[in-house]
Amino acid sequence: MRLFHHMRELEEALRDWERYQRIPKEQFLQDRDTQNMVHHAMLLSIQSALDIATDVIAEERLRKPFTYRETFEVLAGEGIIPESLARDLSNLAGFRNVLVHIYWNLDLKQVYAILQHDLAALRTFSVVMKEHVSESDSADPGGFF
Repeated sequence: MRLFHHMRELEEALRDWERYQRIPKEQFLQDRDTQNMVHHAMLLSIQSALDIATDVIAEERLRKPFTYRETFEVLAGEGIIPESLARDLSNLAGFRNVLVHIYWNLDLKQVYAILQHDLAALRTFSVVMKEHVSESDSADPGGFF
């Protein structure tokens, strides 16, 4: 059931992220409330993807990753997600760490660039994981849900 909640949270956070892409760059760079709103949506999106990945890894008893970045590499190594997607998501996991641990020294122009360009990787992940979970459920009646 946790996986279902994480997938729903990812979808909601991605809708926020998509909406925030319409924020003008100057507004983002100058308004702290806008920055906090965007940072939160980005953090929730990336963390939800990480939570989905770790749920699948645990449920399927896959190799345990040592870092958040490695989480997506484990899924790619098992053929669950493409290698190119794993690279993009691993980079977002690194960005998540920056948001959480180096929040006081963010490059706001870089954050805005990520806001504008990296949503597609998370959307693709959401689609791929829905398909994977659906396939797992049909193969194993006692599966994820």
